[in-house]
Amino acid sequence: MPRPDDSTLAPGDLRLVEERASLLLDEAAAWDRFPVPVDDILEVANLRVAPTNAFDAEAIVGYARTRFQSAAARIKSAIGKVFGLYDATASVIHIDRTVVKSKQQFVTLHETGHHELPTHRRMFRFFQDCRHTLAPDVADQFEREANNFARFVLFKGPTFAEHAADHPLALKTPLNLARKFGASVYASAREFVRTNHRSCALIVLNSIETVEGTGFRAPVRRTEVSADFEARFGRPSGDDLTPGHFLWPVIPQNRRMTAPQSVVLRDRNGQRHICYAEAFDSTYNILILLHPTQALTSTRVVVPKSALPA
Repeated sequence: MPRPDDSTLAPGDLRLVEERASLLLDEAAAWDRFPVPVDDILEVANLRVAPTNAFDAEAIVGYARTRFQSAAARIKSAIGKVFGLYDATASVIHIDRTVVKSKQQFVTLHETGHHELPTHRRMFRFFQDCRHTLAPDVADQFEREANNFARFVLFKGPTFAEHAADHPLALKTPLNLARKFGASVYASAREFVRTNHRSCALIVLNSIETVEGTGFRAPVRRTEVSADFEARFGRPSGDDLTPGHFLWPVIPQNRRMTAPQSVVLRDRNGQRHICYAEAFDSTYNILILLHPTQALTSTRVVVPKSALPA
């Protein structure tokens, strides 16, 4: 099933996070440097990253459980999913150096967010020192705030969106910008859609699975929509894409990318629209970009309602 929302914050909370991230970019003179100079960010934050061999996955998980208690099972549970941790007492970040560099960059900035956001630093130090536990709802809020801190620093606030606005509404745009900003394709595609002034949606799939007795499916990992797309079409729903889904033919088969294909999508008023859909297989996920091109009259293409998203 799709992963839970990992970044939505109340406007006031988001503003405070972005103000602190903006100040750090100022202090590091990092606004016009690409990709973001993480070492300089750490230096002005008075943080250091532990040596490679200091990342002991078992020890990290044990420590996460003392900090988050039951929330650890949901937030930092499986050893394979623990990519980094912030030690507030020592002002040290532990990073799993076995993951790709773009992932390390984001994790480092995420943990830096815990250090730079005053409430996080005080709370983490308190709970580490007394060995009490952080309530699950607070832990979840902190993770969302740290994610938004990392996003803001990595993509230089509105800078990524400003660059994207000068390029085509196509998957190649976030793929190219990912290299400039030092971000993963996954994070860049999400940022491209969620900050886009145009109408577009991103559907992120896990790899295609074989389902005994029923064929194939591609589980939906996450969806992102631009504000205009959500206002016009709502948010695509569903746990899986299967061969009967209208987007199934777009999924790359034995290739990395598919060219834009025409599909039909209904808006909130039932009006049908021609849309373009294209996909990229990053080997980690399959990214589908969907955006409308024009409305259809009632005499144009007919697609079974069951094949359209809710």
